[in-house]
Amino acid sequence: MAAPLLAKDEARPNFLFILIDDLRYNALGCLGHPFVKTPNIDRIAREGVTFSNAFVTTPLCSPSRASFLTGRYVRSHRVLGNGDSAAISHQLITWPRLLHDAGYETGYAGKWHMGTDDTPRPGFDRWVSFKGQGVYNDTPLNVDGTHVQASGYITDVLTDYAVEFLKKPHSKPFVMYVAHKAVHGPFTPAERHKDLFANETIVRTPNAQDNLDGKPVLQRVVNGQPAAQGVGSSDDLIKNQLRCLTAIDEGVGRLLKTLEETEQLDNTFLVFTSDNGYFWGEHHLGDKRWAYEESLRIPMLMRYPKRIKAGSKISQMVMNVDMAPTMLDMVGVPAPKEVQGRSILPLFKGSVKNWRTAFLSEYFMEPQAQRVPSWQAVRNERWKYVHFTELAGMDELYDLKSDPGEMKNLIFDAASTLAGLKKDLDKFNQAIQ
Repeated sequence: MAAPLLAKDEARPNFLFILIDDLRYNALGCLGHPFVKTPNIDRIAREGVTFSNAFVTTPLCSPSRASFLTGRYVRSHRVLGNGDSAAISHQLITWPRLLHDAGYETGYAGKWHMGTDDTPRPGFDRWVSFKGQGVYNDTPLNVDGTHVQASGYITDVLTDYAVEFLKKPHSKPFVMYVAHKAVHGPFTPAERHKDLFANETIVRTPNAQDNLDGKPVLQRVVNGQPAAQGVGSSDDLIKNQLRCLTAIDEGVGRLLKTLEETEQLDNTFLVFTSDNGYFWGEHHLGDKRWAYEESLRIPMLMRYPKRIKAGSKISQMVMNVDMAPTMLDMVGVPAPKEVQGRSILPLFKGSVKNWRTAFLSEYFMEPQAQRVPSWQAVRNERWKYVHFTELAGMDELYDLKSDPGEMKNLIFDAASTLAGLKKDLDKFNQAIQ
């Protein structure tokens, strides 16, 4: 067993992991959104750390969720898309499962979203979930293997179960994993929030006006429809996402208050993040799945005062696959050899030698989303190369320093940079299996 980082007299930390669906990286007050109010989530940033360069290996719900739980790339855990991966997901070796084996009490509340099977997964003492996407109001739940008809707004219901778990006496350290349905479509806010932001103006970024020159992949017509459609996300959609987020923020406030009341707050390693980004009309896109920044980047905040300096910011590139090895490293539980992420704990101590300066992200085309072809992308601190694995002549290359909106494709204009990134892609493909 790996040597734990804890001092001899230090209690093993609890873990509260809060995963949002489809929350883009800059949709929080603390991350610069111009009008949304997220005071409780912002508190995590104020009292903890903000990761300014956090990404997913695959910008899609089910694959990303499996990567968060296992520390493995999609090609390794085989949850390739949003189809029926229920059987695979019962076999996943997750970090809560490993911590359960190491003596933790574990709870799960929320969207599992790997297939429609809502039955309990291995390693959880408390299980609250629902079939597939569930619904926003009065969703049927599976609570520890028993059907329960919930009443009320799903974000509030999940928070209720999480609060109940946190409040109960614990003879062992605990893991509480909260995976919200929000802010996923159909973007239904709680009744109390339905009129929020009515007078606010949605300001589009310059790349929402992208003429798509140099993006032949977005100019294709697939099954009679253009790959890029109109504005992508309407003003009402964006406002409804943010209204859904408001209920999440209220729930985060309740969770923080509960941890304070039970005197567990400062001994709880708290993570707030999202399974992928979301387009608000950039490049005329909605949804996610593409390799552009709005899809790949995620918010990531952490709070644990015993290791994390309040108000700190970390700019190194971190990934969803880093979460599993981080949690295991925190208590000295060895990560399985299949884990492909790395513990971020050394980053809390300052600059780290040999930290990643580039990463691979990838997507495998789904039958229900054929407008988005399979791709692999290498991104480093300045450049991004996107290779469409089954389409010829459509690759893209962007200088993120001079063109952060990814408007000008330099695939024919930077030969030496492209050659280097292609070599990096080959290395990643050899290393990540």
